[in-house]
Amino acid sequence: MRVLIIDDEKLALNRLSNLLARCADVKLVGTADGAARGLAAIARLRPDLVLLDIEMPQLDGFDVVEALARQSEGSDSSPPLIAFVTAFPQFAVEAFDTGAIDFICKPVRMPRLEKLLDRARGALAARDATERLRDLRANLGQLRETTACVEEQHFWVRHRGDLIRIRTNEIVWVEAQGSYVNLHLGDHSFLVRNTISSLADQLAPQGYVRVHKSALVNASKVVGVRILASRTDLVLDGGAEVRVGRKYRDAVRSILDPVAPLGAAGATPSAGRPSR
Repeated sequence: MRVLIIDDEKLALNRLSNLLARCADVKLVGTADGAARGLAAIARLRPDLVLLDIEMPQLDGFDVVEALARQSEGSDSSPPLIAFVTAFPQFAVEAFDTGAIDFICKPVRMPRLEKLLDRARGALAARDATERLRDLRANLGQLRETTACVEEQHFWVRHRGDLIRIRTNEIVWVEAQGSYVNLHLGDHSFLVRNTISSLADQLAPQGYVRVHKSALVNASKVVGVRILASRTDLVLDGGAEVRVGRKYRDAVRSILDPVAPLGAAGATPSAGRPSR
């Protein structure tokens, strides 16, 4: 089975590539880091299955589906099967039966990916890719509404006397500070009266993971891991480094690529910034 991945997040793309490399009857024919490049890759590489990220800038995963549906009209060639990849578990549950072969949540795990591939094999054997694409296109309105509802979750914070609206998926990480939390968004941070435990429960469905008693990170913003002599830090998009608490290491493993275990013997120590 020929598979193409379309995802603008390098960490997610690498993770999927590594997992697919472990599947004997699957050939990863290519990757694309955006919708426009993905459409070009589909036309050039003719994959059987496309693992398609939903949340991408400029053109999203739904735009890819619409373009493929237009191209398939009047065409004798069979379109690829589509499996959506999403950071929002609510979306996968609510919008499953729409014509996509599957919806899987980030971070993708091997058992779940194997189930998706089994469904794709069955669909390919039944030659129903064209019908599925028509169904998927017909349900795009429902899918867009569902993702819009998920993405509308936000905070209102005070900043210099004004109220500012912050979408939760813009937050890189959250830091506990007494009876407040600091919301870190790249170069900006905002202090909000709340507890880290309350936010951990609230944001878990959107891919946020508790990695320390005082820290919560957006899994999609993790770009690396720094293994030091006595601790492990997560490196986040924008350069921030967040220390991993001992009791949270199992949770952290779920958002990392399947590489060496945290704190593995033989890992090369690296100098880093002071832990937070």
